[in-house]
Amino acid sequence: MSQKNSIMLEVKDLNKKYGEFHAVKDLNFQIQKGEVLGFLGPNGAGKTTTMRIITCFIPLTSGSVTVDGLDIRLHDLDIRKKIGYLPESTPLYNDMLVAEYLAFAGELRGLKGSILTKRIDDMYQVCGLGNMARRQIGKLSKGYRQRVGLAQALLHNPDLLILDEPTSGLDPNQIIEIRQLIKNIGQEKTVIYCSHILSEVSATCSRILIINQGRIVGAGTPEELITQRGGTSRYSMRVKADKASLVTKLNQIEGVADVAASETKGWCDVHASVARSEDIGEEFFKCVAANGWVLSELKRDTVSLEDVFTQLTRG
Repeated sequence: MSQKNSIMLEVKDLNKKYGEFHAVKDLNFQIQKGEVLGFLGPNGAGKTTTMRIITCFIPLTSGSVTVDGLDIRLHDLDIRKKIGYLPESTPLYNDMLVAEYLAFAGELRGLKGSILTKRIDDMYQVCGLGNMARRQIGKLSKGYRQRVGLAQALLHNPDLLILDEPTSGLDPNQIIEIRQLIKNIGQEKTVIYCSHILSEVSATCSRILIINQGRIVGAGTPEELITQRGGTSRYSMRVKADKASLVTKLNQIEGVADVAASETKGWCDVHASVARSEDIGEEFFKCVAANGWVLSELKRDTVSLEDVFTQLTRG
């Protein structure tokens, strides 16, 4: 398969302005077919604006977006057929039964007769809605309402599925259910998962883009993002020692990137960043022992995706 044919979405130099406000600034990224991509950012970063442009809901100011090789400015109707979209505010009619709503959504997508019936039956199975067909949407739990929203987004069998905050407002059990559902869907579809809940994206996505103030500020797998931000682990220790000497000696250990220490009544609380993946706690212990200092605490803290996100989006 050629590279061109393997690209589901390509965004080049994308910009969106609302008057003088520059919401999206020179975005460039690609998504391969069959990829589950996490699109992260704080509130107001430009995530939803970008997704609305991709789904042909609002026009771009400049740049280009292609979906499966089709330009959104020239083939918007064809592109809409290829995309399933679950916005943050799930588009449901509370007075309808689940079966009625899915039939209505399917007809809007041009599905009819036996094809529509089969697709609705498929969605009952895929989204776990088999017992909910005759239930009124307004009386469903938030978790089941999200399932109905996913069903309408998948009903027409789209190539690209865009989910904007799909677990917002769910309890922990519902989050686990929706997460597993998205993983299952990701085995067959290209998925963009927009969120600011990092644990969900990390558990679900193979690659992550982080956007802040309209620009991409980080890209890669969770492991790559952590490594790119100055180390794979941190160590905390409490040592009875002269602060200056302790910092000097610890900085001499291979792989130590940075050492910060504070001293209170002869005891130093130390935080060391390490640019090595292997555990070097033994080397810290040997250093302390060799200098005759007293060690009362030593622990390794793995750098999290939350730490990376904070570094990239703060300010």
